[in-house]
Amino acid sequence: MATKLSDFFSFKLVWSRFPELIKKIPITLELAGLAFLVSIVVGLLIAVARYKKIKVLSRLATAFLSIMRGTPMLIQLYVAYYGIPAILRIFNSWGANIDVNIIPKIVYAFIALGLYQAAFTSETIRAALESVDNGEIEAATAMGMTYGQILRRIIIPEASENALPGIGNSLIGLIKGTSLASTCGIIEITYQNQILAGRDYRYLEGYVALAIIYWVLTVIFERIFKFVERKIKIPDQPKAIEGA
Repeated sequence: MATKLSDFFSFKLVWSRFPELIKKIPITLELAGLAFLVSIVVGLLIAVARYKKIKVLSRLATAFLSIMRGTPMLIQLYVAYYGIPAILRIFNSWGANIDVNIIPKIVYAFIALGLYQAAFTSETIRAALESVDNGEIEAATAMGMTYGQILRRIIIPEASENALPGIGNSLIGLIKGTSLASTCGIIEITYQNQILAGRDYRYLEGYVALAIIYWVLTVIFERIFKFVERKIKIPDQPKAIEGA
C-alpha cells in the first residue's frame, strides 16, 4: 500500500483543531493578564527600591532577582503549586482557618508567572528611570517645580516611553509562558491540545495549529504596543536654526 502524506501530516486535521483550541484562548489571556499585573506591580516596587538605592530593600530585591532569574519557570510553577498550599497548612496549624482546597489553580499559576516575569520587568523599569536626563530634573527643580510635578511631567512620561517596548515584550513572553501552566492543571490552549491529541495520537497537527495561534496572538499584541508607543511618544525637540 502506497504511503500518503496524510498518513504523516494532514492540513485538514490542523484546520479542525482550531475551533477547540480557540475556545481556551480566554483562559490563556486571563492567566497572562493577571500575571502581567503582578509583574508590573512587583517589578515597579523592585525597580524603585534599586533606583533609590534603599539599603535593605535593594539587597532583598537583588536576592529576589538572583533567585527568579537563576531558576527555570517550570520549577517555580511547581514550587508555587505545592509550596503555597503547604505554607497555608502551616498557618492552619497555628489556628488559622484557611480552606486550601477552594483556592483556584489559576492563582498558583499567575503568581508564579508574575513573580518570574517581575524579575525581568523590574530591570526594564529601572533602566527607563535611569535614562531620564538628570539635567532636566535639575532644571525643573530650579524653576520651582515640586517633586510631584517633576514626577508627573518629566520622569513618568519619559520613563514610560523608554520602558514600553520592554514591557510589551514581557506581556508577549507571558502569553507564551502560559503554555507551562498545564503543570498546575489549568486547561489552557496547550493543555487542550494535549487532550485532543490524546484521542487520535496526531500530535504534530495540533502543535502546528497551536504555533499558529500563539503567533497570531503575538502579532496582535505587538501591533497594539506599537500603536501605544506612537501615541505616547514625546515629540523630538526642534533643532536650532543656525544663525538665528
